[in-house]
Amino acid sequence: MIDLQKLNHYRENNQLEVKKASGGLPNSVWETYSSFANSLGGMILFGVSEEEDGGLRIVGLPNPERMEKEFWNTINNNQKISRNILSSQHVVIHEIEGKRILVITVPKADRRDRPVYVGSNPFTGSYRRNGEGDYHCTSEEVRMMLRDQAERSEDTRLIEQMDLDVFDYDSVARYRNRMKINRPGHVWEDFDDAQFLYRLGAAGRSEDGAMHPTAAGLLMFGYDYEIVKEFPNYFLDYREQLDGTRRWTDRICSGTGNWSGNLYDFYFRVYHRLVQDIKVPFVIENGLERVDDTPVHIAVREALANCVINADYYGRQGLVIVRRPSELVFSNPGSFRIDIQDAVSGGISDPRNTTLIKMFNLINIGERSGSGIPMIYSVWKREGWKRPTLEETFNPDRSSLRLAFEIREEASISYVSEKASIYHVDKTISKRLLAYRLLIMDYVEEHGSVSTQELLGVLGLESTQVRKILREMAADDLLIAQGGNRNRRYQMNPDVKCAGKSLYRHTKLW
Repeated sequence: MIDLQKLNHYRENNQLEVKKASGGLPNSVWETYSSFANSLGGMILFGVSEEEDGGLRIVGLPNPERMEKEFWNTINNNQKISRNILSSQHVVIHEIEGKRILVITVPKADRRDRPVYVGSNPFTGSYRRNGEGDYHCTSEEVRMMLRDQAERSEDTRLIEQMDLDVFDYDSVARYRNRMKINRPGHVWEDFDDAQFLYRLGAAGRSEDGAMHPTAAGLLMFGYDYEIVKEFPNYFLDYREQLDGTRRWTDRICSGTGNWSGNLYDFYFRVYHRLVQDIKVPFVIENGLERVDDTPVHIAVREALANCVINADYYGRQGLVIVRRPSELVFSNPGSFRIDIQDAVSGGISDPRNTTLIKMFNLINIGERSGSGIPMIYSVWKREGWKRPTLEETFNPDRSSLRLAFEIREEASISYVSEKASIYHVDKTISKRLLAYRLLIMDYVEEHGSVSTQELLGVLGLESTQVRKILREMAADDLLIAQGGNRNRRYQMNPDVKCAGKSLYRHTKLW
């Protein structure tokens, strides 16, 4: 986690705590142990002090073995600490600059072990990390961790105070039509809606034989005004921010009354907005069937499904999807149930809502075996874009995936020399600006002409930056400007030799 030989380079942060511990094992260590275990993990150093300027100084311990023994005795006492998640490899004595310190590495606790708390009450003894300090978890945070402990998926729960009239049957019909296309001849095709919903896991029977929605069914097909009766914080929000002068250029959110507001309809309304400007072949037949899918479409579809499926709908602030010219951001309530690195590496899956996964899988949406996030990372790498960012934040718990449509510097360099020679572009300018010029020329070659507005998405830049690049390219006789300011378009200078293979196809989406 850190280089102990270079401690003077570090400061206390959300994953590093130092304690001088000159008077023995401090009681505050258990608050820090709880906070690291319930957050992102961290390292505690005994025998290290924090100076007034925030720097760290090794002071050493006179008897680290005795402190280590006291630590083990306490952490294994379940009257004082709820759970020991450490093994011998996590508690080590190190010698640095002739002084000995005790180093305790606390991993992020498995969701089945959280919350890790001090004393006997999780609501008073649970902590989390915030910057350099430990704070008491709110009751909401504790309840979220307790919900995630359960082996049975929360969305399988039967909601017995509701009947099947909470469903929007137009949504159910759309789902069944889509499933018929993706799973022709399925044995459920001839069932009536009630039996179909029962087999799907959207409904279940109580002890008296009456049919009621499950949590998954309510979320997937219910009217939003019914959903909020069970999930008070339920809210779906898509924000399109394509113009820097306005707060948003388009917005889709639940609770407006002009559509169902359920997960199924939200998914497809938002998905079609996210991919409408992808400049690659993509055809929808009959408004339903995907044809000529591309890896980018699949990756965006998986990112949206991952956000919808893994949300904790009892959590605060709802589901938020943001589309900007240079990025997509998917954010949902609820923490990651596995380590972020494991999610990126793949092969490990611990979904929060298993019935929702089944529902989306039946219409060929979503990955099952922990391969969705790695696939997204792989597609972004292949396209030459910046590495996606997964982030987990607390109070309230939220998980976010950021997909940027910006060229990685190293990805653009491999194309530059060859393309610059073909186009006779000046190679003495910066590699990033050169890459932008080449992308524009490939786009113009492919489409005949281009406007500033079209390039906002292609380059992921602000309009003033795009206009500046186009003016400079026209001044360098690479492009020819036609039309007035409002309707100006740029065409390729016929004296510039065209490239045989489009760089645009391989490095940019919008």
